[in-house]
Amino acid sequence: MLRPWNLKIEIDRAAALSIQLQIVHAITREIHRGRLAPGTALPGSRDLAATLGVNRKTVILAYEELVAQGWLTAEGKRGTFVSPHLPSLSPEPWQPAAAEMPAAAPPAARAAIEFRDGTPDTRLIRFQGLSQAFRHALLSSARSNRLGYDDPRGLPPLRRAVAAMLAMERGLVVDADGVCLVRGSQMGIFLAARLLVRPGDAVVLEHLTYPPARAAFRSCGADILSVEVDRHGLRTDQLEDICRHRRVRAVYVTPHHQYPTTVMMSAERRLNLLRMAEQYDFTLVEDDYDHEFHYAGGPVMPIASLDRSRRVVYVGSLSKVLAPGLRLGYLAAHPAFVSRCADDITLIDRQGDTVTALAVAELMTSGEVKRHICRALKAYDERRRLLADLLRTHLGRHLDFTMPDGGLAFWVRVVGPADVTRLTQRALAHGVGLLPGAQFTDSNAPVPAFRMGFGNLNAEEITSGIERLRRAFSDL
Repeated sequence: MLRPWNLKIEIDRAAALSIQLQIVHAITREIHRGRLAPGTALPGSRDLAATLGVNRKTVILAYEELVAQGWLTAEGKRGTFVSPHLPSLSPEPWQPAAAEMPAAAPPAARAAIEFRDGTPDTRLIRFQGLSQAFRHALLSSARSNRLGYDDPRGLPPLRRAVAAMLAMERGLVVDADGVCLVRGSQMGIFLAARLLVRPGDAVVLEHLTYPPARAAFRSCGADILSVEVDRHGLRTDQLEDICRHRRVRAVYVTPHHQYPTTVMMSAERRLNLLRMAEQYDFTLVEDDYDHEFHYAGGPVMPIASLDRSRRVVYVGSLSKVLAPGLRLGYLAAHPAFVSRCADDITLIDRQGDTVTALAVAELMTSGEVKRHICRALKAYDERRRLLADLLRTHLGRHLDFTMPDGGLAFWVRVVGPADVTRLTQRALAHGVGLLPGAQFTDSNAPVPAFRMGFGNLNAEEITSGIERLRRAFSDL
């Protein structure tokens, strides 16, 4: 049986106790400590003897003594293992007193059908191309000695690929020096907050917004102010009123598909935001978390594409395009701001994953990412239409919604006096996971709506989920 690591124990050759008994006591002690758990494979007698620099017979005798005492079991050619049934361990391992132990939060219940928050369906990825790209990346980086430390802004080939995509697809004026790769868009938001905010600075967010973004700014000491969102997006009249009375440092927005309501910000308000950023000297943090997935009309360019005075820090994600587990996002801004991001990344985790960055760069430059987006967009549009039809047909009496033009989620409003908290509890009892609107507020105030992600579910799962939700409404 392969044992890839040597067992390190201390032997005192000057001690009066024999080396055999020192080995016995050392292994017993490590079992008491929990370092050697039941079932752990011990090194063969020859290997341990070589590690300790002792005669093999000494180790064999020590093992035999430990087997006789019940601490180890010998299983022939498989080797020697810590016994699964140990003698009574005395003294008992230390445990903190009950008063010292924080109460563990109960594990969150998992639903059979999770209408997750805009999570993509990784089953749509063509894994043959993905695995081939990773193989090429691993081989090329190893052969060219590229698995060491690199640029904290991210691997240059992927930064160039992202900059080219942003220039061609989204109208940004940017090159590789204006792009910083991060481990998902949340890290980009956090870096922006760290660089922009000092304790007490006012930061404005939409009243209903992405909770981790609010938490990121608050963790940097921001004084969070909120403005309402209507069918045209963030209300710039309310924002201007705040700016007239308070120095605002930054405004965080999700204009493409507002989070969580899915509303698209109008062109007029986008221009108003840029005007106010210049007039009142604040920075816009534009979170364009799922730009790729838009179904109705032509492409809508980000606010950053209109920015001529470098007031926008643009945050995007590749995780939503490929798979959240890849943890890849980016931040596009003035090169000086990107350099400051690199300084902070050096303090946090030094750099990203070289192999993943090389693989994704190959997928982007070869056109595979673009082809995947086209395939996924078609699948998601079919799921969007199916969910809308099922909601209207089976739950039209209870629910209302506006068909989202893009994104991977619906904002669903509850008709009548139904308690959304109780509804989500009953839905969970029927195996359906929903996201109640209250969790997107700053105060957890009641909101008669919830968010339903559909991207991660196929047609059969969506249909089953709506049937379960229909039964939950029957219980109210």
